[in-house]
Amino acid sequence: MITENIAELVNYGIAAGLVDEADKVYVTNTLLELFGLDEYEEPQNLASITDASAFDLEGLLKQMLDYAVEKGMLPDDSVVYRDLFDTKIMGMLVPRPSDVIGAFWKLYEEKGAKAATDWYYAFSQNTDYIRRYRIARDKKWKADTEYGEMDITINLSKPEKDPKAIAAAKNAKQSGYPKCQLCMENEGYAGRVNHPARQNHRIIPVTIQGNKWGFQYSPYVYYNEHCIVFNSQHIPMKIEHDTFVKLFNFVEQFPHYFVGSNADLPIVGGSILSHDHFQGGNYEFAMAKAPVEKAFTVRGFEDISAGIVKWPMSVIRLSHKDYNRIIELADAILAKWRGYTDEAAFIFAETDGEPHNTITPIARKRGDKYELDLVLRNNITTEEHPLGVYHPHAELHHIKKENIGLIEVMGLAVLPSRLKSELEQLAGAILAKEDIRRNEVLEKHADWVDAFLPAYDDVNPDNVMDIIQKEVGIVFGKVLEHAGVYKRDDEGRAAFRRFIESI
Repeated sequence: MITENIAELVNYGIAAGLVDEADKVYVTNTLLELFGLDEYEEPQNLASITDASAFDLEGLLKQMLDYAVEKGMLPDDSVVYRDLFDTKIMGMLVPRPSDVIGAFWKLYEEKGAKAATDWYYAFSQNTDYIRRYRIARDKKWKADTEYGEMDITINLSKPEKDPKAIAAAKNAKQSGYPKCQLCMENEGYAGRVNHPARQNHRIIPVTIQGNKWGFQYSPYVYYNEHCIVFNSQHIPMKIEHDTFVKLFNFVEQFPHYFVGSNADLPIVGGSILSHDHFQGGNYEFAMAKAPVEKAFTVRGFEDISAGIVKWPMSVIRLSHKDYNRIIELADAILAKWRGYTDEAAFIFAETDGEPHNTITPIARKRGDKYELDLVLRNNITTEEHPLGVYHPHAELHHIKKENIGLIEVMGLAVLPSRLKSELEQLAGAILAKEDIRRNEVLEKHADWVDAFLPAYDDVNPDNVMDIIQKEVGIVFGKVLEHAGVYKRDDEGRAAFRRFIESI
């Protein structure tokens, strides 16, 4: 059976363009060595593989992993050790970095940026670095809001570690290599219980502001062609003049991609502030579609189209054919915002020496013009809001408690996996007219249900989940409103104008 699995996997590699026909015997032998086999006979009548993207790679790898478990090749039959081992298997099919880099840039030169990224995205899926079958399990839907159609996803593609693996990771020797999951040294790394394997991972080097950066896709692709662009040096993130230059450097090279940065302060920043990086991709978020609702001009920058965007968070959009002009104005706005205090609006540049004001920037090209969205952020906390004043407040934590990073800012809710089960249970409880407050798991949703349910005259098995999903979208809109430093009322609009006038 295992020899048939090996033969089928090699055929998959050939069909996916990972293995050249000339390398078939070589790759087969490396896989035989991995499984401790010293005999092999080519199986007859193996089904041909014509479409790698439709092939049941998950099923094939499961059979190979089951064999490895049976033979005692894994320390434990858990998702962590299985992921480490199947990545090792796939790594044997993947060309060396130099070959991948050469193919990418040849396509780029001959057919353009989009052809190169199309190939690289398919490659990253075919290698199983992006596990198509896990991504497909994510729950995704659209939600209509007054700010446009928001994207909602419940993340199920990141596997949950079992208790044994968590304990093993806790007891494992701490290593400073690679320094983090974004470092260049991850390419080809075997991994360990507390760090993912990356033998099947290849990074494309790009030049940003004259320096070496890496370009790769997120293994969890929250949206189409979700990419990460990261500094080859492990240095902290920072929002400054050079940030804007780097963003536009990337967009200039890949004009079909947007790119943005998380903010550089805790609470309002992303999960990895220790390594300078951006996120981008080939996708138009609701925020990008949102119109400018209030145009303004800044003295000395009359040639730049500027305005406040109709969005729950506080967003300034700048547009011009010359991105260098945009950068000049963005510098002025950032400098002003860093030091800006408006006590009446509860905005403080710092308290006790701790800075609070920063920006989440997003760059894109639209037609013949460049655009830069500057999202004003503030991470001040109070006793009432210990997780942040401009952060989802406690009444919304039943849906979203985590930080509002770049992806959420743009209009995609990444919700915790617990919600899949909870929302399904909630639908059943609503239909059964159960007392939700007496349910330990669902009790936290009770106030929410009490608030929205009376608005629906007819709730039935056919529409209950649609109603719940719609209401989750409304909650996400409120989450972003909470994260906005200027509220969308008369008082908030007046305070926003005060800041604009101060630039």
